[in-house]
Amino acid sequence: QKSPPPLHAHKGTENFAPGPRQRLAIASALLHDPKVFVIDEPMVGLDPIHARTVKQEIKARSRAGMTVLMSTHLLNIAEELADRIAILHEGRIIALGTMAELRSLHEDKGQRLEEIFLGMVTPEA
Repeated sequence: QKSPPPLHAHKGTENFAPGPRQRLAIASALLHDPKVFVIDEPMVGLDPIHARTVKQEIKARSRAGMTVLMSTHLLNIAEELADRIAILHEGRIIALGTMAELRSLHEDKGQRLEEIFLGMVTPEA
């Protein structure tokens, strides 16, 4: 006797909540083990457990030689994951480098990426 199809086997992904839809999209993109992985806002819709899993997977794939190009507004995620960071403002790259290189542009060498970014794009008050 055949077992019934999985509960969601015949449903479209557009009916999934944002978190499961994001996890499925990431898993689908990584399934064929691409050499280059381009992802926009990877943590959108993910709870802390799944966000950690995605971060670990991105780090592991990068260490194994995959090129990962990620765009995000979550600067703590970029700081945590990126080997090199491009800061964009009004559609232009205004800084590019490692965290150490970006920090060297400022007097306070211990700054976080958020402070570096805001210092570059916020007009002096």
